[in-house]
Amino acid sequence: MAFELPALPYATDALEPHIDKLTMEIHHGKHHQAYVDNLNKAIAGTEAENLKIEDIIQNISKYPAAVRNNGGGHFNHSLFWSILSPNGGGQPSGELASAINEAFGSVDELKKKVSEAGATRFGSGWAWLIVGADGKLQVSSTPNQDNPLMDVAEVKGTPILGIDVWEHAYYLKYQNKRPAYLEAIWNVINWDAVADRYQKARK
Repeated sequence: MAFELPALPYATDALEPHIDKLTMEIHHGKHHQAYVDNLNKAIAGTEAENLKIEDIIQNISKYPAAVRNNGGGHFNHSLFWSILSPNGGGQPSGELASAINEAFGSVDELKKKVSEAGATRFGSGWAWLIVGADGKLQVSSTPNQDNPLMDVAEVKGTPILGIDVWEHAYYLKYQNKRPAYLEAIWNVINWDAVADRYQKARK
């Protein structure tokens, strides 16, 4: 069964002014679509055609580079779209807020650490908030389209929030000012979606 591009849960202009419409159109409709198309080509005729993307990712060392790059691209972007919202921003609440305060001291400190992880990632990659094997929250960063679910990741865990720091995610609006993009994106983070992922990751 071929993988498909997931529909955005909001209009392409819904995240304005923080993420512009043209970036969303190209990022979702062209970049993510290409990852899906190339992943399907890379797994055609193999047992991976019948697996969930998570199962492929968790055993990525068994697969060729095309599966790692495009499978990671599909998984990462699918997560990314789901934790953004035009009604985002604000503060997390409940158990997620408590876990953030326990791990980082405050939500502001968490934002600072995630933004630093994204700003200091050389070249292209991602900044993550993950639930580690011990159930505690951690911030990490991965290169290219890798992610913390992969068996090759330096820091392993279940990602509940991921921020894309490839230039295609921000260059049209922010040019080379990646830190400005990383500051703005908190205005559209959907904390309810992150909290939902947190609950599932701890089960």
